[in-house]
Amino acid sequence: MASSSLITTGLLSVPSLHLNDQAKHVRFGAMPMNTLLTQNYKALARNSRRRSRPLNAMSKVSAGEETIVKESGATKSGNDIGILSIHHVGLLCENLERSLEFYQNLLGLEINEARPNDKLPYKGVWFWVGSEMIHLMELPNPDPLAGRPEHGGRDRHTCIAVRDVSKLKVVFDKAGIPYTLSKSGRPAIFARDPDANALEFTQVDN
Repeated sequence: MASSSLITTGLLSVPSLHLNDQAKHVRFGAMPMNTLLTQNYKALARNSRRRSRPLNAMSKVSAGEETIVKESGATKSGNDIGILSIHHVGLLCENLERSLEFYQNLLGLEINEARPNDKLPYKGVWFWVGSEMIHLMELPNPDPLAGRPEHGGRDRHTCIAVRDVSKLKVVFDKAGIPYTLSKSGRPAIFARDPDANALEFTQVDN
């Protein structure tokens, strides 16, 4: 039976995975930066309205005459395959029962009994994390356990949204689970499961 030790922290969803991204490089010559950014946003707004979808966030980095523009959450025109969201994240574990103690009993995640665990050639379980899931699989892990970064934010990791990071700290402290704080100062902590899979828990308003 799942413990309620962390239900009050409000595990909400898996909002992001940190993967390498490739930015577009566009040369704009000597055009003033404020004019350039205004034109970019106006053009993006027009395109967004024509496609009947929300305006996507833009991030820009200036480097002399060259400006890097990255658009998040958008699919390329002409290749819209209908990407909606992250459905689940797959994590490997050496011992499923040991991992259940961490994910189910410590974090309080609920198992999705509808998933076809009995049809797979290995042991596993699906946990609900908001409307997304974590698929825990008992399989050999190709990643080394030694030599990983102490701070999980510098390793491949899964990010889970929570309502209150301070309550999660209390749970981890009581259980003796080591963690590190976000290097940017935002309310987020990083920890590892029994198989050294890095997890980020970031505080959100809703």
